[in-house]
Amino acid sequence: MFGPTAPAAHAATAPPHFADGFGLTVVSQPKWVDDKERTFVVTVKSDQVPTYDAMPGQVPGEHVVMVTVPAGYDGAAGTHYPVLYNLHGRGDIPNSAWTQDFAEQSAKDEPLITVSPNGGGHGWYANWQNPGSRGRQNWETFHLDQVIPFIDANLKTIPAKEGRAIVGHSMGGFGAFHYAEDRPELFSYVGSFSGGLDLQDPLLRAAVVGGGVLPDSGTPFAMPDAVFGLPVWPLDRVWNEASPAQHVEKLRGMGVAMYSGDGGNLTDKPIQAVFEYGAHRTAVTTAANLKAAGIPYRFVDYGNGSTWAEGCTGKHAQYPCLQADMNDYVKLIMKRLQHP
Repeated sequence: MFGPTAPAAHAATAPPHFADGFGLTVVSQPKWVDDKERTFVVTVKSDQVPTYDAMPGQVPGEHVVMVTVPAGYDGAAGTHYPVLYNLHGRGDIPNSAWTQDFAEQSAKDEPLITVSPNGGGHGWYANWQNPGSRGRQNWETFHLDQVIPFIDANLKTIPAKEGRAIVGHSMGGFGAFHYAEDRPELFSYVGSFSGGLDLQDPLLRAAVVGGGVLPDSGTPFAMPDAVFGLPVWPLDRVWNEASPAQHVEKLRGMGVAMYSGDGGNLTDKPIQAVFEYGAHRTAVTTAANLKAAGIPYRFVDYGNGSTWAEGCTGKHAQYPCLQADMNDYVKLIMKRLQHP
C-alpha cells in the first residue's frame, strides 16, 4: 500500500525576460527578490546617466529598477495592466525593503504593475545643468524617454496615458509633479507624499543644495549649481521653470493628490519634523495654486498623524504614514486608470 501523497512543492516561475532597447542595455535579467514571486529587479545601463553619485551598495554605472506585478501575472497571457511609477526620495534606493512593501501591500488585490526606477541619492529627477566630470545626468530623459517605453516593451502594460500614473516621496514627490507637468500626455494621475513642490521656497532650495553634500545622499558630492544652476536671483531661471507649485495649470484634466503631515511635535525627532514642516509648506502653496486655477485635487493634510495611521506622528520619511499614503493613493488611481 502507498501512504498519503505529499503536497507538491511550489514550482518556481521565472520572471519576465527583458530585451535591450530605448538606450537601455540589460546588465542583469530580472530576478525575484523573494519566494513570493511578486517583485523582481532588473539592472540596466543608460546612455543618459552613464554614471552617478551612488549610494552604498550601488554600482555607479548601473541602474536597478524594481517591479511589482499583480498576483497571477503571466507574460504570455493577453491581459494588460496599468502601471504606477513610484519615485523614491533623497538618500534612498529603488529596491529598498520599504519601497517593496509600499507596492505589494497597497496593490495586493489590484491589477496593477508598480515600477520603482533608480533616481540616484540626489538626482532630483531632472536633467542637470552643470553635472561636471560625471558626464550627463539626464534623469528626466532616462525615466520618461527610456524607462517608460522599456517597461511597455517588456511587460504586459496598457501603454498609454489612460494606463499610467506617477507618485513619489520627498525628492520623488517633486519628481512626480515635475514629470507630470513636463509631459502631461504620459500620465492620468500624479501624487506626492511629503514632496518638495515649491522650488521658490528657500527651505527647499537649501535642501536641494545641502543634499548634494550630505554623505547619505551618495558620493561624490554635487556643487550648488549642479542640478538647477545657481539658486540666487537673477541666475535662478531653471529653478523657477522647474518648480511644480507655480505651473499647476499643466495638470488640468489629470488626477492630483498630495499627502503631508506638519512635523508634529518639533522636539521629537526634530530633523524629520523640520523636513516634514518644509514639505508641508510647499504642499499648502501648491494646493492654493490648484484651487485658484480651478483644478480639482485631493490634499490629505494629516497634521501630527494621529488620525491617519497607527504609528504615524507626522514626521518625514515615516513608514506608517507613507504606507497609508500609498494605500489611499492606489485606491484613487484605480478608479481612473484603465485596467482589467
